[in-house]
Amino acid sequence: MRKIWIIFFAFVFGLAGCSQHKNEREEVIPKNLDIVSIGDSLTQGVGDSTDSGGYIPYLQQQLEQLSEVKGAHFVNYGVKGNRTDQLLKRLDQQDVKQSIKEADFVIITIGGNDIMKVFKDNFTKLSIGEFDHQRQSYEGRLHEIIQTVRKQNSQAGIVFIGLYNPFMKLFADVKEVETIVNDWNETSKTVVEQYDKACFVAVEDLFRNTEENLFYKDQFHPNDRGYELMANRIFETINGKKLEELTNKKIIYANGESE
Repeated sequence: MRKIWIIFFAFVFGLAGCSQHKNEREEVIPKNLDIVSIGDSLTQGVGDSTDSGGYIPYLQQQLEQLSEVKGAHFVNYGVKGNRTDQLLKRLDQQDVKQSIKEADFVIITIGGNDIMKVFKDNFTKLSIGEFDHQRQSYEGRLHEIIQTVRKQNSQAGIVFIGLYNPFMKLFADVKEVETIVNDWNETSKTVVEQYDKACFVAVEDLFRNTEENLFYKDQFHPNDRGYELMANRIFETINGKKLEELTNKKIIYANGESE
């Protein structure tokens, strides 16, 4: 009987030890994240009533609620109207290069103005063929953008935000527009997925078939709610193991262990 009680107490104390070890592992030492946002008006935050960077403050708040994140510090290099060719030139600017060099990951919005240029240049003779031709050039420049970021910081994660269709209300019956946006998104996704520590964030469905008004008064850019939903989607996509993979930062616990 005495032997049975000894075994019982040993088992109970063993469980207690496991529980204590687990609690220790849950004491995460939070780290700062340095994030660079580059691209067009969606990065600049056109349509944001607070003029604080569109999706950025929403994403910052969500990241800083994570136990492993002490603070999320954003540097915003968004410029309204930028196309891929213009972004490539800006990536050569010293301040942008330095910020990327110090970043944990880089968020990119680009491509919408490339499509708009095709519309403007071919307004009287629009065809799917012309968009397909320009999409191939866009594909090459997107590769160059990602490779340029990689040269400046080989460890930085890359988050690429896809396009949405801003013409839904203006050209609701023109199916070709939806096809064009889908084709360009598919091209972007294919390019991004060819690189390690890079992910594509789809947002097109957020703005499609919704009764909620997600557009600014210009009916082109997102409003505050639109940016909030974009931030939610970005966070959903990168949260968890993907965030650790993108930032290359292991989760360190107070007892010195990592996961």
